[in-house]
Amino acid sequence: MDARDPELRKELSATLEARKALGEEYESELVDSFMEKVTDRLDSRVEQRVRRELAQQQTSSARADRRPIGPPQSNPRFARYGFAGFTLIAAIPLSAIGAVNGGTAGLLITWAGIVGVNLAQGLGSFLSPRDRHPDKDDWS
Repeated sequence: MDARDPELRKELSATLEARKALGEEYESELVDSFMEKVTDRLDSRVEQRVRRELAQQQTSSARADRRPIGPPQSNPRFARYGFAGFTLIAAIPLSAIGAVNGGTAGLLITWAGIVGVNLAQGLGSFLSPRDRHPDKDDWS
């Protein structure tokens, strides 16, 4: 029994007074009645706690579902084109270095690397799971 529950305290007092008034022959029925009230009270409190815990779990689960996974990206298309622009700017000094050190072959190798990096970036973002439709799974 919870000492903070005045209603149960009153029930216990009433049960003890009834036992004094009715005698020992009704003691078993009085105790059973009181225990049933205690059990009902405990059941209702457990149900309240379970409901509260479930609500908290559902709320935290809903919050977790709304959080994006991975670093935030404002616009993936801009990120792709920004990368391509960066590689084109970097291609100028790389082309000069490749041409000076390796001639035409060095220049071709440099540009093959630049094209390869851009292809890898494009295919990587094309095949990335975050760009897939969220309602479809891998098997449909």
